Amino acid sequence: MEIIGKITGIRYKTIGENSLKQCKIEDFDVNQIEIACIIEKEYRNVSISKWDSPKKTHSHAYQKTYDTLVGGAKSIVVIPVIKDEGIFGECDFIEWETVFFMSLFNIYIIFAFYEKADKVNQKITNQQLSNTFVLKKLDEMSNYHSSAFHWNLNEIKTNFEFILTQVQLNYNKISAETGIQLHSEKGIADFQHQINQDVEAFLYDLPLKMMNDKFIEVQPLAWTKVQITIFDYLRGSCVFTIDEMLILNQVVQLIEVKHTQNSLLPSINDIKDGLLKMVLYANLKEVSIDGQIFKSESVLKLTSTQIIGAVNSNENEKKLISFCDANSL
Repeated sequence: MEIIGKITGIRYKTIGENSLKQCKIEDFDVNQIEIACIIEKEYRNVSISKWDSPKKTHSHAYQKTYDTLVGGAKSIVVIPVIKDEGIFGECDFIEWETVFFMSLFNIYIIFAFYEKADKVNQKITNQQLSNTFVLKKLDEMSNYHSSAFHWNLNEIKTNFEFILTQVQLNYNKISAETGIQLHSEKGIADFQHQINQDVEAFLYDLPLKMMNDKFIEVQPLAWTKVQITIFDYLRGSCVFTIDEMLILNQVVQLIEVKHTQNSLLPSINDIKDGLLKMVLYANLKEVSIDGQIFKSESVLKLTSTQIIGAVNSNENEKKLISFCDANSL
């Protein structure tokens, strides 16, 4: 089954975003900033967030990004390209999907690297990003007026090799200081090769390698964990995984699922993570399945083991009130 979506632009209105703390540039330390903040003075109208890992599923990365989408501000996200916790821990790499996603939202990425860390229980922890490097990139960005797409792609094409060299040098230093063995250096070389392939695939509209998730039919016209290749106005494409997909009355529902076992509803951070995906799906102008065109809807599905009954946001007021009363919402 081949699912293709086309997007010509991103329109959205954020709700429930946090009030961002102000930070003066002379006091800026990427390792000390709030989850998201606004930098004052010559960097005014710039909102910035920091991911604690290149893996978007860690530490509510999309939620942090959501909070920086404030009106009139240039949005920046600092993402470590690699995070190695040592041979007994995880080793995560930034994915092309992340670069593609941030570019669609016109979010500028500072590809960063760690330069200090501590040792705890045979793992590297409390990793500190190079603040000097991040400040250098902020200075470059203050005079940069092209789109985030051009910035992000140019950073990969012209500066990524230097950044990965810094990753390797600093992790070798951290390893020597902590006595923690790291994952194989070959992983970094393989990672750079894969990123280069992804960029080439993007530039020449080649289908990216599909992930290993299987298409599982769970009931007629409903599927879980499916992939959709999205072609965008920037001329490139990327493959995304959809939690669930339902075809109902010739309308395709693209469903992002957030679940909790410990409360009535998933956390606000999980919901914001889902809302960011909803923006992407809601802006698709055309969705086709094996060549057949469908109308599409984006759906955020919140589930809980503790909730009583079910309700849809399109229900009438009486049913909504009854559901809220039943669950003391």
